[in-house]
Amino acid sequence: MDAKIRLYVEHPLGEGQSVPLDRPQAHYLFGVMRQAAGAHVLLFNGQDGEWLAQVVEAGKRGGVLACVSQTKPLQMPPDVWLCFAPIKKTRTDFIVEKATEMGAARIVPMQTEFTNSGRIQRDRLQAHAVEAAEQCGGTYVPEVGELIRFDRLMDGWGDARQIMFCDEELTTSLTSRLRGEAGPWAIFIGPEGGFSERERARLRGMEAAVSVSLGPRILRADTAAVAAMTLWQQSLGDWQ
Repeated sequence: MDAKIRLYVEHPLGEGQSVPLDRPQAHYLFGVMRQAAGAHVLLFNGQDGEWLAQVVEAGKRGGVLACVSQTKPLQMPPDVWLCFAPIKKTRTDFIVEKATEMGAARIVPMQTEFTNSGRIQRDRLQAHAVEAAEQCGGTYVPEVGELIRFDRLMDGWGDARQIMFCDEELTTSLTSRLRGEAGPWAIFIGPEGGFSERERARLRGMEAAVSVSLGPRILRADTAAVAAMTLWQQSLGDWQ
């Protein structure tokens, strides 16, 4: 059965399970994509894998799907967080989308001393993560956290989760230090002005932190996020 449309739903999935659609989902599926009763759709909820479902009821304000069979088991990403300083709206959206596609388990916006954006719309960013997971074939959607101050984030940091600190002041690559056993990790990307000297000193002084260079050129924050995720995934993640 050919089903190219994928939807994230907040509802249990299983053989014979009925899945109600909310109004925005019904509008997208029946109004935008012109699907009708009998059509097949792929569903996932971040817990039960991916399921082939058939449209049972189609309406302008809602609808009902019925799960037919599982097409893909739940595929959890590696336990890596992307912690980044929000930048301009569209570029922050880009970071969230690419982090989702590249396998981040959690996305943490953090406010550093040089962060230009003092607020985020978490619900909108979470919606971007959902859309990215729908498009890339993932079965898991990372949680986008509320904006948190750098100091507060560090105050609650333990030694169990290592930090890949992308330090723009490094001139030589220390990526070999990433080699080892995979475990809980976090990638730290600074704002457009970089981490402050105080923030950099705090990260460098942590046993859990590994300073890494992303090359000889200063990267934009959104480019750095993609480069860092690629580097980590190839060294310790599921791209090996």
